[in-house]
Amino acid sequence: MSSTSFSTCDFCDQHKADATGAFRVLPPVFASYGARACFAGPVSTVKCHEDNTLVKAAVESPGEGRVLVVDGGGSLRRALVGGNLAAAAARNGWAGIVVDGCVRDAAELAAAEIGIRALGLMPLPTEKRNEGQRDVVVLVQGVRIQPGDWLYADADGIVVSSTPL
Repeated sequence: MSSTSFSTCDFCDQHKADATGAFRVLPPVFASYGARACFAGPVSTVKCHEDNTLVKAAVESPGEGRVLVVDGGGSLRRALVGGNLAAAAARNGWAGIVVDGCVRDAAELAAAEIGIRALGLMPLPTEKRNEGQRDVVVLVQGVRIQPGDWLYADADGIVVSSTPL
């Protein structure tokens, strides 16, 4: 999806009266780390805490233009995505990754042809415990996101919709 094909501000203007919960806006706590500032696609999810085993498995599978939403519980103690995983995600056709947690390898992330949003940078990697869940409903900064939702991210923010916008 090109950077000029949508605007999260326009989406918010169009859906500001939505009371159904089908349109949601993530809080402005995410920084951009990937080469693509603007990205969108259907959502796939991983729920994990300081263990990126399932994140690695996800990005090594065909992305098919999807956005991986990683519910890391907002942890600032371990990086759930680094340069190798970002490169794998770009290579395998993921549109973007949103991490409710930290990432690392800032220079490598910036070179990866993928959108990446996260709470911050943390050089410490995760522990590998093979724990977590994939393609389940998650809460990211208090916002409910489920597999199959559509996520749109641009310079102004991140919005989620139950249907394509």
